[in-house]
Amino acid sequence: MTPRKARQLRIKSLILSSLVFCDVLTHYRDCYREWSAAQTLPNGDNRLMAKAKLKIIYGEGDEKEQAATAAAFEKAGHTVEKAIGRKGVETALGKGRFDLVVLGPSLSRNDRHHLPYVAKKVQPEISVLVMHADGSRHPYVDACTDTGASLENVLARIEGMAIAGMMPSAAAAAAGR
Repeated sequence: MTPRKARQLRIKSLILSSLVFCDVLTHYRDCYREWSAAQTLPNGDNRLMAKAKLKIIYGEGDEKEQAATAAAFEKAGHTVEKAIGRKGVETALGKGRFDLVVLGPSLSRNDRHHLPYVAKKVQPEISVLVMHADGSRHPYVDACTDTGASLENVLARIEGMAIAGMMPSAAAAAAGR
């Protein structure tokens, strides 16, 4: 192989390897991991909503633990339907359309395992967040947090999820526009 041919192959391989990410994020200067739902994109495009209001079902096994967390979700601008235990979550799912189901750590392990299946069966597009580490291995759980995670961490995790109610283009597509 001639030196010129070798150089051309090296350049071609560099170009192809840089296309892995450059073709997606060519005109953005900041890291995409640092974007939040409260900001616009670096180029001024406002595809992410400033205050996304989600309809959340928040299921817990203990009513006392549920009060503080539900208040934090409402303070963040979301509509929260509180549910106690498996039966409460199943009843709330039958009441209407929701964007997110949050399963708290005081639910039993069996409930945290069973309820994602029920939620996805009733509403296939619904997202499921489990506030316990055992949710990471579940095929129907979209996100999970550590068992003792702070409320700020949980709210940040919700913002980082790709939920149809938070993304205007997805919401418009779901509405048939």
